[in-house]
Amino acid sequence: MMAKVENNKTHIQQLTNDQLLERFQTEDKKIYFDELYKRYIPLLYGLCLKYLKNTEEAKNAVMEIYGEVSTNHSLYIIKNFHDWLYTFAKNHCLHEMRKSNSRRFVELVDDKVNFEKEFTFFDDNLSSEEEKALAVCLKKLNENQRKCLEYFYNDHRSYAEIVATTGNTLSKVKSYIFTGRRNLERCIAKELKKAEKEHFEQQ
Repeated sequence: MMAKVENNKTHIQQLTNDQLLERFQTEDKKIYFDELYKRYIPLLYGLCLKYLKNTEEAKNAVMEIYGEVSTNHSLYIIKNFHDWLYTFAKNHCLHEMRKSNSRRFVELVDDKVNFEKEFTFFDDNLSSEEEKALAVCLKKLNENQRKCLEYFYNDHRSYAEIVATTGNTLSKVKSYIFTGRRNLERCIAKELKKAEKEHFEQQ
């Protein structure tokens, strides 16, 4: 019985985001949604932190969004979970800001594009230039950041599994993922800009 449960868990972790959404919509099993949402937690936290400017409020927002999203009937009909979740999370944060009557000014430099880029670093749709930039930038990360990112995005491991594998504390694992992703994004942007410049100069 234990082996069967472990095999089922491994199978679910190997599904793509689209497959998880489809399974949840057709089979209505919470385990598929939980796995899908888990993959978005670090990036949702980053988005909420950007708006709310407070770590505890951002953490609470991620949990509140989970509760609201998991019971939302739109989950059963949407086709693009990524865009839908981004809009949902952004509106939640704006609502929280209005509730607190705080005058917060957020840098709105197309954060949806940044949100999108963060989610696509480890997918199978990268261009050759992006793949080269990713390879270069992964090597520039410190070992802890690189391993945690690869465990989380490539292997789709949970925080608990990464903690068990690396021996790091939960707070350190989350920090390595968040900081590593930010460093990776900045590095890739520089590498792509450099490649574009070199290509232009060769014309």
